[in-house]
Amino acid sequence: MTTARGGMAGTLALTGLAPLVWGSTYAITTTYLPPDRPMFTALMRALPAGLLLLAITRKLPHGQWIWRVGVLGLLNIGLFMPMLFLAAYRLPGGVAAVLSSAAPLFALGVAAVALNERPTARKVLAALIGLLGVALVVLRATAVLDTVGVIAGLIGAASMGAGTVMTKRWGRPEGITPLAMTGWQLTAGGLILVPIALIIEGAPPALDGRAIGGYLYLGIIGTAIAYVLWFRGIARASATSVSLLGLLSPLSAAVIGWIALGQALAPLQVLGIAIALGGTLLGQTGNAPRPAAPAPEPVKAAA
Repeated sequence: MTTARGGMAGTLALTGLAPLVWGSTYAITTTYLPPDRPMFTALMRALPAGLLLLAITRKLPHGQWIWRVGVLGLLNIGLFMPMLFLAAYRLPGGVAAVLSSAAPLFALGVAAVALNERPTARKVLAALIGLLGVALVVLRATAVLDTVGVIAGLIGAASMGAGTVMTKRWGRPEGITPLAMTGWQLTAGGLILVPIALIIEGAPPALDGRAIGGYLYLGIIGTAIAYVLWFRGIARASATSVSLLGLLSPLSAAVIGWIALGQALAPLQVLGIAIALGGTLLGQTGNAPRPAAPAPEPVKAAA
């Protein structure tokens, strides 16, 4: 039992590195990347990373996994990423972060249907506490809501929640590593984004050295490596527990803004970080598998 708990804690800690890295996306996007290009940015983040992983693993999906990868690539990448960037471009960062933090609530609902996981009071409370904490960290009284941005943020959160659950439901084919599975999804999602980016935004913008460096960071560190850790965690832990780890992303963004961009952290924001971390930790308790009950001893026949 102790070994199982230690192994699960290690899995969740390693998985949590992914949303911590994702927290740097906002700073990289606003500092290094071309403005107002959410579709192109999502495409550049997903497709090159996916093709790189395909070249490394040299595995392709077949049979029913072709359409399954298409669905997962749409939910986790092709729909989630452009909605994330669209919300980030059209809303204050705090509002976009709060909307993305609703993903665990969507995951709880989808898991109840797809995985027959009854949403426990602990998980629902953890998601609500985490959402409250994130709101305290990032929301401002002067925040202005944009209808398109709000809808995009909610669609992105729902897509991420559903994608996490369906990744858990379908798992991966026998003999296929998380590296290959991640490459499949990133490539599928990136290919979905190619015509959308061309139709909506037109030809790609000119890129300078800063933009190229930003895209390389997002593609390799923030996508290829981070998503391998994320999908590995989904395979080994509860989908709803992993989804709650996503709350670490806006907290990471706030800390990075404080350290790298000189943004101040008020006492209320520090309290919000503590509350959100408490909600995240609450959602991880009770995840270790229970030991199997001992088999009953055979009944001896009467002499």
